[in-house]
Amino acid sequence: MVSPLLVKAAPTGQEIVNITPEKAGWTHVGFRAIRLLADGTQSLDTGTRELCLVVLTGTVDVTVNGIPYVGLGQRRSVFESVPPAAIYVPPHQSVHIRASTSAEVALCTAPCDDSVRGVKVFDPQTMRRSVRGQGANTRYVCDILPHDDPAAAHLLVVEVLTPAGHSSSYPPHKHDLEQPPTETQLEETYYHRLNPPQGFAFQRVYTDDRSLDEACAVENHDVVMVPRGYHPVVAPHGYDLYYLNVMAGPNRFWVFKNDPAHEWMLAPARA
Repeated sequence: MVSPLLVKAAPTGQEIVNITPEKAGWTHVGFRAIRLLADGTQSLDTGTRELCLVVLTGTVDVTVNGIPYVGLGQRRSVFESVPPAAIYVPPHQSVHIRASTSAEVALCTAPCDDSVRGVKVFDPQTMRRSVRGQGANTRYVCDILPHDDPAAAHLLVVEVLTPAGHSSSYPPHKHDLEQPPTETQLEETYYHRLNPPQGFAFQRVYTDDRSLDEACAVENHDVVMVPRGYHPVVAPHGYDLYYLNVMAGPNRFWVFKNDPAHEWMLAPARA
């Protein structure tokens, strides 16, 4: 039986996955991933929501209210050690996407506020990149739209590359209570990609009281929704794992709490 938190990808067609707040049963995060053939197009209106468009692979031209932003995206695979192209679009904008090459595009959305916000094209070369963990817990992070970038009202977007045989989002952590500065409430989606593509990975989503405890076997292009709880990921031997995270909540601040049962492994090693 497929977990209610697992959204399986469409194997063919333009739309890969489409998660709305209504479908997810939450308030903030929306996520779509689309495939575009060369010269393929997609049009949308942002309505009352803000949008972070991430060019996962390929090259696209994006037009916002008639203003073109051309040649966004260069990488052929999400597994290249190259940051993605991305553009932030505020509410009430008309967006047209045209692919120069075959492309894969992520559309990350959240409610916006009443502030006046502009379109922002993110320079891949200035995106903050970091290494988290150590040993078989090492993973490689690229902050696309972090919480200290004032461009957005609620959206946070980050991508992570986890080598084969490694764990990620680990030790398990959660961010489902609005109790700053110790923890903040953020809904989250994980958009998974596997290399080679026939691979699989595992993600568990669980709460302290186990009222939510779901284990998901994820395949290429699948999404796991995290409404609350801890949410670790494991990539089996032989398959590298990429995921794109979209987070949003009542306030745009990412502070998490580790599972106390597993926090011991973060203690400094004794000499």
